[in-house]
Amino acid sequence: MVDLEFDDGLAVITIDRPHARNAISLETMEQLDKALDGAQGAAALALTGAGDRAFVSGGDLKELSALRTVEQASAMSFRMRSICDRIAGFPTPVVAALNGHALGGGAEFAVAADIRLAADDIKIGFNQVALEIMPAWGGAERLVDLVGYSKALLLAGTGRIVDAAEAERIGLIDQVLPRASFGEQWRTIARALAGRPAGQVKRVMRGVPTTEAVAAFAGLWVSDEHWAAAEKVTNRAK
Repeated sequence: MVDLEFDDGLAVITIDRPHARNAISLETMEQLDKALDGAQGAAALALTGAGDRAFVSGGDLKELSALRTVEQASAMSFRMRSICDRIAGFPTPVVAALNGHALGGGAEFAVAADIRLAADDIKIGFNQVALEIMPAWGGAERLVDLVGYSKALLLAGTGRIVDAAEAERIGLIDQVLPRASFGEQWRTIARALAGRPAGQVKRVMRGVPTTEAVAAFAGLWVSDEHWAAAEKVTNRAK
């Protein structure tokens, strides 16, 4: 099951398949597509898994083992890659809240987001090589962008699984949070990113002409929200 909830302007997509450690099946892909449709227009998007054991444990091997032809494998790869591409192309900030381990396809799902927040006891790894396969959902390319070519090849080529602290050190995870307060803290950060300026910052960071960047700033400058915030800052400084 894939759940979609709204927390003010924040849309939260949760993969809730505890019996399969939140592994992704073909039906999960269908539900993820529908959830992304429903999240359109949100000021920010968060991706997480149910429970505290797994964010996403990868593809559902029990189901996906039925795919035995090149055509079937290709279709599955294209399907999930397109979903990860939708996440990567989401117009407002996307946070992956790693409540548990992110392995194989789960790591690919995580790196499709803009930002990765992780509980301090999780592990993450592109360990597809243990099954004599490779990342199929666009994660290898995104891993290079995050940690650099050589580190990416070392991780995905050997299947090495790293803990949260190591993942943060190499840039695979952006921030590690204490397990005891993880649920509260990741939501606080995600809600902050749901503010209107963060969405504009993301758009400009993706690369727009100077005129569009200036127009985005100017639109925020003349907004009532800006002047109300400026007044609060001025009053505090008195």
